[in-house]
Amino acid sequence: MGALAPNGNDLESFWAALLAGRSGIGPITRFDASRHEVRIAGEVKGFNPEAALDRKEVRRNDPFTHYAVYVASQAFAHAGLSMERVDPERVGVIWGSGIGGIQTHEDQHTVLMEKGPGRVSPFYVPMMISDMAPGMISMKLGAKGPNYATVSACASAAHAIGEAARKIQYDEAEVMITGGSEAAVSPISMAGFASAKALSTRNEEPEQASRPFDANRTGFVMGEGGGGIVLEELEHARQRGAEIWGEFLGLGFTADAYHQTAMAPEGEGGVRAMRIALKDAGLGPEAIGYINAHGTSTAIGDSQETAAIKAVLGEHAGKCAVSSTKSMTGHLLGAAGAIESIACILALKRGVLPPTINYETPDPACDLDYVPNQPRQRQLQYALNNSFGFGGHNVALVFGRFAG
Repeated sequence: MGALAPNGNDLESFWAALLAGRSGIGPITRFDASRHEVRIAGEVKGFNPEAALDRKEVRRNDPFTHYAVYVASQAFAHAGLSMERVDPERVGVIWGSGIGGIQTHEDQHTVLMEKGPGRVSPFYVPMMISDMAPGMISMKLGAKGPNYATVSACASAAHAIGEAARKIQYDEAEVMITGGSEAAVSPISMAGFASAKALSTRNEEPEQASRPFDANRTGFVMGEGGGGIVLEELEHARQRGAEIWGEFLGLGFTADAYHQTAMAPEGEGGVRAMRIALKDAGLGPEAIGYINAHGTSTAIGDSQETAAIKAVLGEHAGKCAVSSTKSMTGHLLGAAGAIESIACILALKRGVLPPTINYETPDPACDLDYVPNQPRQRQLQYALNNSFGFGGHNVALVFGRFAG
């Protein structure tokens, strides 16, 4: 695995920040946000794109691709892989990004308006398109297997992980590099989400702005970064002596068929996604010990997800730990499913559940165990990760602790 988040630039620093309850949210520094209604975000800090790309490649790629290559390279190294030891044609890349190169699009539109069409960069199109992230990962690592992007708003990375798992299950690959990245802290992106009344305006208390399931939540906080995961066929991993961190067990993909931005009532689409994922994993509801919730910190979304979890788990819902790490990272949009799947895998592997910070005032509509404010030691076997996106896209993924 590999991680780049507002509160950590690699896997271990990200995990340490989650267990410490450390938020990565602060005032926007990327641009002058003084005229914006929302002036806070979860920006990555101290990141050098030349850690993954050479100087020319940095100039010719958008930040979301910088982040993608960086975390994918981390994950590839963490897996102890080299192309000399595997068949490159059996190594693929499936990557998610909800928005892609929006910073490039915004910058080049300014060039067009101020200097004319002849000054638009010849790299504008390849910098902007979402599939350039998996393309660049394959070029840097030499992966010649299945390669494409998934785009489903905030469910993009979760879709990518599920698709990557299927490629292995269908024997189309032995190793898949997957995850997602997003770099959407830009003036037009922030203005658009603020205009939609989706973002918290708690500008004076940025670290307390993302407060999933709390009665005083006022909207989500934009985040950026990425997460990379290497999935591998079990016997292939065993034969090369790989350290196995967890097991992918099941997925559920559904659509609400309801509304552009609002979830279906009672999270009906999410209910079906979770039930399909559990069936795919061959598990009953009572087997799930931890859920890393979509939990964005919006008034309706959090209560709808709570209702969905209760519908799926029934009486077991009150015994299942649920937390939203978005309380510390903000919402990484298309990358959220990747870093939150990593949180699930590490929670199972290390027997510690990350908390939901800023949980102060209970909401009667959100009445589950949200692991408030402090991590919790607990040995569990199975975890569920939820990701829901604008357009009515729902993904549930099931992970298991690998027992050998």
